[in-house]
Amino acid sequence: MTTGAPVLLVLDLVGVFAFALNGALTALRVARLDVVGVVTLGMITALGGGVIRDVLLGDLPPATFRDWRYLAVAAAGGCIAAVAGRHLERLTRPITVLDAAGLGLFAVTGAGKALDLGLGPAQAAILGTVTGVGGGTLRDVLVRQVPSVLSSGLYAIPALVAATVTAVVVELDVESVGTAIGAAVLCFLIRMAGVRYDLHAPRPRPAPGWTPDDG
Repeated sequence: MTTGAPVLLVLDLVGVFAFALNGALTALRVARLDVVGVVTLGMITALGGGVIRDVLLGDLPPATFRDWRYLAVAAAGGCIAAVAGRHLERLTRPITVLDAAGLGLFAVTGAGKALDLGLGPAQAAILGTVTGVGGGTLRDVLVRQVPSVLSSGLYAIPALVAATVTAVVVELDVESVGTAIGAAVLCFLIRMAGVRYDLHAPRPRPAPGWTPDDG
């Protein structure tokens, strides 16, 4: 259940590319950054979750800096967005699809790595979720937005589901590339259902008379 499997590695790199495009396009749309800023934000979005995971696991230096392919793919995604951002604006739906696929793969591989290093299933599920949502959270903080993980109910939840399924199948000793892909597909389907039908987790009811300006 690690990125060492060729199929998972390829899918993981696809997720890195999609996240890099997403982060770079956010830089263009929201922050109006220059080329360096666009590429940098794209790379942070694509690689941030994995770096956070590896730091928490004590697996240093992070895998991102041990395998040049992650940096190269992330940089390529950021550069493409910087050069062709105007044209990519028309591809919002395909990029959202790739982003959802990357979310699932990151959650699965993150949980799998935590389990490989001896953590329990609950801790692995948490770290898998962090791997999936960490880069996007860093992106939103850097452009001074409320992180989507805190405002979009079906973003962190699908990642948590995929990471939890991964932890369960490993504990049951039935893990395989097929089950890993199945967990990622489950995350993908939940995320895309949220996008398609504008679904969110229930929000607490505000106190009577409360308005957003009240803080």
